[in-house]
Amino acid sequence: MKIIISGGGTGGHIFPALSIANEIRRQFPDADILFVGAKERMEMIRVPDAGYKIIGLPIRGLDRKNMFKNITIVYKIVKSLFMARKIIRDFNPDIAIGVGGYASGPTLWMASSLGVPVLIQEQNSYAGLTNKLLGKRAAKVCVAYSGMNRFFPEDKVVITGNPVRKELEKAQEKTSESLEYFGLEAGKPILLVLGGSLGARTINNGMINGLPELLKAGIQVIWQTGKYYYTGINEYIKSTVADTKNIWFSDFILRMDLAYGAADLIVSRAGAGTISELCLQKKSVVLVPSPNVAEDHQTKNALALSEHGAAVLLPDNIADKQLASTVLGIFSEKGQLDSLSEKIYHFAQYNSAERIVNEIINVINPKVE
Repeated sequence: MKIIISGGGTGGHIFPALSIANEIRRQFPDADILFVGAKERMEMIRVPDAGYKIIGLPIRGLDRKNMFKNITIVYKIVKSLFMARKIIRDFNPDIAIGVGGYASGPTLWMASSLGVPVLIQEQNSYAGLTNKLLGKRAAKVCVAYSGMNRFFPEDKVVITGNPVRKELEKAQEKTSESLEYFGLEAGKPILLVLGGSLGARTINNGMINGLPELLKAGIQVIWQTGKYYYTGINEYIKSTVADTKNIWFSDFILRMDLAYGAADLIVSRAGAGTISELCLQKKSVVLVPSPNVAEDHQTKNALALSEHGAAVLLPDNIADKQLASTVLGIFSEKGQLDSLSEKIYHFAQYNSAERIVNEIINVINPKVE
């Protein structure tokens, strides 16, 4: 098989793309996989590091705040379309897979124009602009949420979930190892705070404002600060927390499986990939959606859970003041902690990469045979 996978721009697009590629390779070791991304974006580093070939297009996303900056985008789109056509003709793929992000637009558009079947993987509960434009051209659209037929033709939509790292599917079984890794005590509540690899300013400020109160209440803390905020938070903790035995903090958590395994309650942004991981953990969650994403899709992702009682949605503009009180309120009401964990598990989707690859095979099956 010859397969093109296109998209990227953020880790939320790149990780599912690599998970799909790895599963294709697992099932079909001789498959020839080519990635198409956007020049100067992180996929141009992450994909080769994972052992795959990638070609970059000179495409970039729309600037929604300053429309005058979009004048040069027309040229970039046209050039990217011509490059995508040449890539497809030279590579001659059996299928083109789009994982979202503006790089997938020219690639999938040209693939469908040249008669190559197209499959889309939409991670969010609110479809991105590129995927919405390509939906009618796709043979299948793999989604993580119900109700996505409001964006795509109903007969093309199949719920597969978003691929997550395999080790995270069994994180619940690692509680004792997790406690030892982070140096925390059994029998005392544990709060896991995540803001991504770079960090989330509002979440970090909420923790700074409420940390003394949380520690006084006997809550243990695992805190991923992000690299932009680590130095300042390190200085703050050293100057204000006399006894740090109940807090573990770092700019990045290498063993996220153990972090999930230890936690009783998790505070996090609401990216699609993160939410898919959280649903598998069967843990209570407070979601603080980032306001700095296209089409406010993190808020829509969070609402897809909170409207069913499966998560608490804490708006970004009040999280710095109300994060600690929200966390304390959940811990003080045992029924809410249990209810949140039970309801979020209803949204869990296992073996998503395998299910997506099955759909890929179904689309290209005549060629495979």
